[in-house]
Amino acid sequence: MPLLLLVAGSAAVAGAARRGPVPAPLLLVAVGLAVSYLPGVPHYTLDPEIVLPLVLPPLLYKEGTESSYLDLRAQMRPVGLLSVGYVLFATFVVGWAAYLIVPGLPLPAALVLGAVVAPTDAVAAAAIARRVGLPSRITTILQGESLLNDATAITAYKVALAAAVGEGATWAGGIGEFLRAAVGGVAVGLVLMVPIHWLRTHLKEALLQNTLSLLIPFVAYGVAEQLHGSGVLAVVVVAVYLGHHAWEVDFATRLQEDAVWRMVAFLLESAVFALIGLQLPRVLKGLGEHEGATATWYAVVVFLVVVAARFVWVYPATFLPRLFSERIREREENPTWRAPAVTSWAAMRGVVSLAIAFSIPATVHGGGAFPQRNLILFLTFTTVIGTLVVQGLSLPAVIRLMRFPGRDRQAETLTEANAQAQASRAAESCLDDLLADERNALPPPLADRLRNVLERRRNAVWERLGQVNAVTGESVDDTYRRLSREMISAEREVFVKLRDHRYIDDEMLRALLRRLDLEEAAAYREAD
Repeated sequence: MPLLLLVAGSAAVAGAARRGPVPAPLLLVAVGLAVSYLPGVPHYTLDPEIVLPLVLPPLLYKEGTESSYLDLRAQMRPVGLLSVGYVLFATFVVGWAAYLIVPGLPLPAALVLGAVVAPTDAVAAAAIARRVGLPSRITTILQGESLLNDATAITAYKVALAAAVGEGATWAGGIGEFLRAAVGGVAVGLVLMVPIHWLRTHLKEALLQNTLSLLIPFVAYGVAEQLHGSGVLAVVVVAVYLGHHAWEVDFATRLQEDAVWRMVAFLLESAVFALIGLQLPRVLKGLGEHEGATATWYAVVVFLVVVAARFVWVYPATFLPRLFSERIREREENPTWRAPAVTSWAAMRGVVSLAIAFSIPATVHGGGAFPQRNLILFLTFTTVIGTLVVQGLSLPAVIRLMRFPGRDRQAETLTEANAQAQASRAAESCLDDLLADERNALPPPLADRLRNVLERRRNAVWERLGQVNAVTGESVDDTYRRLSREMISAEREVFVKLRDHRYIDDEMLRALLRRLDLEEAAAYREAD
């Protein structure tokens, strides 16, 4: 029952957020905080044994398949500097700051805190970036960073934790651990991606293909972790490859897969952000000597250091490569101060940080308590909440202040129309060649229907540039789609009546309705 309440409640809040100005992640966290102390609310625990292997892989997979391989490759330098360089930099800066301000906190334990709060969150970054309309280059960099930085953070955490619990970690050992995780994760992803794609393209039933799709992130993550590689990197490599080659999969699979993964991501994202807010009672429990003003002071300092460290790293990482590389200066436009400012501010933390923090053991080797574990949990929680609320809520205003040029819808539509025209010419030539073969002979009305469908697709984009109806405000294309859907609705009602009068059975009704559903789905996709 508690799980059902969590899923249903978080889905309801996320659905309400779609109609309001506040992004769903922020509203879910706020509601979770508000209800965490209400009487009768179950005590939810964010278990790292569930989040890391069962929740993180599908979320990363969904974001990875929707990412652009070509865009990520073009932005690999800034993505690498953020996902590796910044995470390590933030680990040391935040860890050193915590070591200086918290009496009795050993440096290895402080570095554990630094590694925990270093990675930005893929889900939060993607959700808010889409909502506020960031420029595409910044969005690509933020998404690429948040897809890859979890691997760096988890490895840095393992190294710092080994030193904190008394396993005698060394710099050489830490570098070796990092390289082993990175190379192993990428290698597993490269090995798995081709056979998985081959299997997806050779399975003939959409149901089996979608079942495979749901298993892919868990298989990639599990295999990599078993081989002591980074499960995160394995999932991302496989996801980006499959997303780049998604056009080779059967159309029915793509339609079903899109709907299935939208639902899975919606439920997981909603539950994850609600869980963040619901952790408040557990985090506050056991603070002991650090309760009240002292803990608040530590939280404010750590949050400010996290924010400042981002700016300190991003600006040099943006401008210094241009200073030392003529090739970069020739290939890339000269950046302004505005893009690094938004990149620095759009760095929300999320569930991965909390999951890693909750995996900190209660004791060290020898049986003693892990130093300041409850305080580390508290500081992680306040940093996550602070970045989501402070930076997340203010990000739209920051973007407006930067005055980035808006998207040129007219130019985008012209580009789309030209692309469609080129594709239509190729399809028309293909149709002429096919009809010239006597094996493909069709009655003239059916051949004309194929040509009419092709003409319809070719003209649809151009019509969006045309005049609008003075009464309805619709373009000719919008009116066409609306009338098409209303006609389909009329057909659907007739089929249902025929079933009710026993003229057709339910099996035939489902087949007829599915055909109409596919046509209506195509109409809606054109509208998008």
